Amino acid sequence: MSIIFFHNDEQKRLATLSKDLQATRRKGRIFTEISPLTEFYLAEDYHQKYRLRSERDLMREFNAMYPEEEDFVNSTAAARINGYLDGYGTLEDLLKELPDFGISPAAGKKLIEVVKRQT
Repeated sequence: MSIIFFHNDEQKRLATLSKDLQATRRKGRIFTEISPLTEFYLAEDYHQKYRLRSERDLMREFNAMYPEEEDFVNSTAAARINGYLDGYGTLEDLLKELPDFGISPAAGKKLIEVVKRQT
């Protein structure tokens, strides 16, 4: 089952608009529920940054940077890299952001290789 959670009326409006647009494009009903966000539960640690966790070389660096699991989970750099590894973001965007991630040149090269393979 799919669901879209919204925080405010504008998000609800945009979600509904998007859902209606997809229904029109697909000439069928979209069953995605649109509901207000009431509570948020963080997934278990092993689900956090799931794609990044599968890259041993990168994880070695993140384990050194963030010895505490909570710090790794809360890391914006880890979240951004996880997204790139999962196919979200362009190589051009990655190259702009890469210096801000705090990873070694070797890890940066590895990340670039993975993103290149996805395009």
